[in-house]
Amino acid sequence: MVTVVFGARGNVGRNVAAGMLAVGEKVRGTSRDPEAGGFPSALEVLRADLERPETLPAVLAGADKVFLYAKPEEIEAFVAAARSAGVRQVVLLSSVSVVMATSEQNPIARMHRTVELAIERSGLDWTFIRPGMFATNARWWWGDAIRGEGVVRLPYPEAQNAPVHEKDMAALAVTALSETGHSHQAYTVHGSESLTLRRQVEHIGEALGRPIRVETVSVEQAREEFAEKAPSHVAEALLRMWAASDGVPAPVSVIVDRITGRPAHTFAQWAADHADDFR
Repeated sequence: MVTVVFGARGNVGRNVAAGMLAVGEKVRGTSRDPEAGGFPSALEVLRADLERPETLPAVLAGADKVFLYAKPEEIEAFVAAARSAGVRQVVLLSSVSVVMATSEQNPIARMHRTVELAIERSGLDWTFIRPGMFATNARWWWGDAIRGEGVVRLPYPEAQNAPVHEKDMAALAVTALSETGHSHQAYTVHGSESLTLRRQVEHIGEALGRPIRVETVSVEQAREEFAEKAPSHVAEALLRMWAASDGVPAPVSVIVDRITGRPAHTFAQWAADHADDFR
């Protein structure tokens, strides 16, 4: 049988596909642009788009398991196509936001929970991976400034979070897809260490072999800089989160170790893996 990995060129999906191939599973990846490159070697890649249900039957034909990212548009059409194809199990990359106290007011939480509910009602076996802060966010937060100026401007340099390496999210998904005992489980995953934003920037500098200066700026200046990178509601949510976590240790977890049998990656390891993204 075949495992279909949606978004096989993405940060997490690429690692899920590679991990499933490494344990001897037959894997089919999907992408809106299969010719774009960036996929694991030896991976069969077919064109598919979760917002275009007519593309789903071909990629799901003969599939037993699916790795899915949350896309609420046409989720019922995906469920119908999966059931029609005989898919047995879905592992969904969801979000920790669905279990936070503010989930009802959080559009990101509502989006992910919509997909979770559709899968829960589908009759399929399911496992939800609910990560907190992605370590990869550092690339869009600070990548341009580090590459161009060697300085990061922060309104709350002592704000803390526990970034999760995309390889750890993928490892949880691979374990759930390739081993028994994970049906109807939801795994909340944070990084293994709470770090200030300042320390995260220092880790990136250490990976690059050169110091990166951290400059404390006003919230308004930070808002102006983020306006060039993200919609205003995203920037405001991030600034509120940093303000609330200023000097406050973030939740951490050992779920990666418990489920996969190996320690989670540190942020320093993530920075070393992604040093070229900041050069």
